[in-house]
Amino acid sequence: MSSFKASTSPAALVKVGVAEEEAVRFVFNSEYEATASGTKYSGPYEAAADAGAILFEGRRYDSIAFRPLSAEASFDLRDVVIGKSFHWERREDQRFRGELHLVADGNRIAAINLIDLEDYLESVISSEMNAAAPTEFLRAHAVISRSWLLAQIAGNKPYAGPSSLITDGELTRWYDREEHSLYDVCADDHCQRYQGITRASANSRAIADIVRSTRGEVLMHNRQVCDARFYKCCGGITERFESVWEPVPHQYLQAVADARLDGPLPDLSDEAAASAWIRSSPPAWCNTSDADLLSRALNNYDSETTPGFYRWTVDYDAGELSDIVRRRSGIDFGRILDLVPLSRGASGRIERLQIVGTKLTYIIGKELEIRRSLSESHLFSSAFVVDKTTGPDGLPQRFGLTGAGWGHGVGLCQTGAAVMGERGLSYRQILAHYYPGATIESLPATGN
Repeated sequence: MSSFKASTSPAALVKVGVAEEEAVRFVFNSEYEATASGTKYSGPYEAAADAGAILFEGRRYDSIAFRPLSAEASFDLRDVVIGKSFHWERREDQRFRGELHLVADGNRIAAINLIDLEDYLESVISSEMNAAAPTEFLRAHAVISRSWLLAQIAGNKPYAGPSSLITDGELTRWYDREEHSLYDVCADDHCQRYQGITRASANSRAIADIVRSTRGEVLMHNRQVCDARFYKCCGGITERFESVWEPVPHQYLQAVADARLDGPLPDLSDEAAASAWIRSSPPAWCNTSDADLLSRALNNYDSETTPGFYRWTVDYDAGELSDIVRRRSGIDFGRILDLVPLSRGASGRIERLQIVGTKLTYIIGKELEIRRSLSESHLFSSAFVVDKTTGPDGLPQRFGLTGAGWGHGVGLCQTGAAVMGERGLSYRQILAHYYPGATIESLPATGN
């Protein structure tokens, strides 16, 4: 592995891992310079991994960096994977400002964009959601995306234990932002979406104004920048941090209703209450059928999912489900006989699921492990209930899953926040709703 290292403290520049491929194709749309040699380049090029090194223009490198020679300069990366392992996975060409770094990483090349933090945020808020979304929602997203990034780079991790527990009868695992050794954050859903100026360009002035209006603003709690999580749709109630990731409560990442309730939150850790909730369609900010708003708030590949992520259904025959679970989990349960929720979080998301098969009965968790194991890509969420249809032999023939929400459910519900912004709530009100107890504070300048 190359000695190229990611940043170790918050700074004005961010190293974003955009792609890792055996060969990287890119185009300099104006003049760029190799920082080590001073050689100038423009036009299309290709770099290929070669026995632990980078083969570029007939020479081998451990790493090579290119810097723009003008403020307007940009480069394109070809065939970048977005939505990796999710149901919207695809490749697209993307355009970027800033520097391009290529780093050898085994038999692959990491393509890294070194970019100003505030310029990075302009892309993130129009990659995570559509740049035409309500302005106050995008302001809220600028604050939480800045907060999340700085919290990750600072490494404020109160938990030092393992991220998985494996016994003879149970696998509990959660997936967080593993420490990237070559860059600060990746560009896909594993961290937060960053697709260069590909989507921001259509509304670039408006997006720049939105980011500038929140410049330096972050969410704070107990003198630390908040680990401000977000996702597409909560399904009516947000989830607690500790139900999804490490067992450390975050006071600003607890369950809140995505609507005004006349009483306390329903106890969705109770199976009967969770079933009733998921099978109904209670009012919530994110329970919207406003097609115009959704078309303005969601990017094109997310729009393919609508309608049906506030409440959704998936139907499998028993053989199909058994095959998916075997391939996706790596565990041969035989024929699946039952899916039994053992514990749920505050939003109704299943934390521990017992899978009963003819060969094996085993427990898996947490929510993303469950979502990955029961789908060719990912279930929208782990907030679901199960209905079985039994055949003449007394064995299950079909499994129907009825679910709520899209994503892990912790922190800001992007759909709900977009509706709040559309209805006139300010970004401060939106953030106060989803991160109770956190405050908005301004850090010293984080960019040029």
